[in-house]
Amino acid sequence: MSTMFADTLLIVFISVCTALLAEGITWVLVYRTDKYKRLKAEVEKQSKKLEKKKETITESAGRQQKKKIERQEEKLKNNNRDLSMVRMKSMFAIGFCFTALMGMFNSIFDGRVVAKLPFIPLSYIQGLSHRNLLGEDYTDCSFIFLYILCTMSIRQAALCESLPCWFAEPQALAVVDGGFWNL
Repeated sequence: MSTMFADTLLIVFISVCTALLAEGITWVLVYRTDKYKRLKAEVEKQSKKLEKKKETITESAGRQQKKKIERQEEKLKNNNRDLSMVRMKSMFAIGFCFTALMGMFNSIFDGRVVAKLPFIPLSYIQGLSHRNLLGEDYTDCSFIFLYILCTMSIRQAALCESLPCWFAEPQALAVVDGGFWNL
């Protein structure tokens, strides 16, 4: 087995392990807490209530009815914001861990070609895909590029799809105007 192939498999394994670590940290710091569970239940309850009110409202509804809906939407937005704040501590912990791990892995794989790409990356991606590698062969792949691709793929495809009961985002976050980020 060639060194490049072994490095590629090692990076995929590292990506799986770090993705599982990130989800574990998130579960410990967020998803198992009573505050998160309470806020999630409240958001789901409020969004169902809001949907029912919006279905029953007619175009000739009075100002009172519209004001009630606006207050309900505001409550839902506030709870979504609180839910995001609960998740924030997990994001900081994961960021700290990954920064430390990234420094260690960068020093291990520095200057080593870990894979050959079947294409030449776009010019603005070449700095990442060819990072710390000698030569002008832009089909050579650096650790950081392969690691990022693997981690993104694993976290999105495998973990988020196969473990929805543990790690799924609340569906109600997208109910009001596209969620928290559109406030």
